Amino acid sequence: MKAIELNKPGGLDRLQLVEHPDPGQPGPGEIRVRVHASSLNFHDYLVVSGKIPNADKRIPMADGAGVVDAVGDGVEEFKAGDAVVSCFFPWWQEGGPVEGFAKGVPGDGMDGYARELVVTPAHWFTHAPAGYSHAEAATLTTAGLTAWRALVVDGGIKAGDTVLVQGTGGVSICALQMARAMGAEVIATSSSGAKMDRLKEMGAAHVINYKTEKNWGERTRELTGGRGVDIVVEVGGPGSLPQSIKAIKIGGHIALIGVLTGMTGEVPTAELMYRQARIQGLTVGSRRHQLDMVRALERVDMRPVIDRSFALEDITAAFRHQESGQHFGKICLEF
Repeated sequence: MKAIELNKPGGLDRLQLVEHPDPGQPGPGEIRVRVHASSLNFHDYLVVSGKIPNADKRIPMADGAGVVDAVGDGVEEFKAGDAVVSCFFPWWQEGGPVEGFAKGVPGDGMDGYARELVVTPAHWFTHAPAGYSHAEAATLTTAGLTAWRALVVDGGIKAGDTVLVQGTGGVSICALQMARAMGAEVIATSSSGAKMDRLKEMGAAHVINYKTEKNWGERTRELTGGRGVDIVVEVGGPGSLPQSIKAIKIGGHIALIGVLTGMTGEVPTAELMYRQARIQGLTVGSRRHQLDMVRALERVDMRPVIDRSFALEDITAAFRHQESGQHFGKICLEF
């Protein structure tokens, strides 16, 4: 079977297509999946670029979607022919985060889904939403579930809320779609005129150019009549968090999910205290969260936005496209 390996110490020029032996048939409690798609995330980029050290010849990619082609003894949840999608944290099944929930992430600490066949415990996957393509399903493992947890699990979104999303990456676009599907109003930020137009077409009530409107947190408050937004999906980190705190309503929720502007920075603590807002750090979610999300997606009119798909052997070009920042939504591998 075809697979991608990352040679140490990492770097986009150290990704190579190789042949691996067939993984064989599933044992008790296992399933065998023919993987057809993956999607690129910032976490995957950190791995393949060498910023997250990994074992030599690691198979990257956290997201995997495909079809079950065999099941082992005792597996009742799946059957051959089922469309499935992987879980970001295979060990985190239920409940809140506990120590060790992140002990193995596909592509980071263990081999991921940049390969044609896998044999894994059945609970490392869930069913994909009915009617989704493999590429669409592959966007849900990381970006989709992060948006779901930010809005639903932690944010407690309800119809009539106002949500602020930042930029046009996978999590932000998915959060816009989910928020709109749940009856919320969305304010979005971008620095590209063309992307701002697309955000409006997707239902954003207001779009702010964060480069020309440096104080976009105050502008957000103006757009909400001085009240502020109920939820901020914060993907920037320290560089954008001060503006997010300005934008949030009294008692609102900031879902801190990204570090695109850096790992550390100053926080305007006095303003945060005045707002009495909560900042919730989160990293994707559990299998139970994913099961709930899939059930919800089968009941709303929402399809993930895919910017472009690449073949498995063109994985380096896919990450170069991600590096460029030109994408709108998700970048996928289809094979």
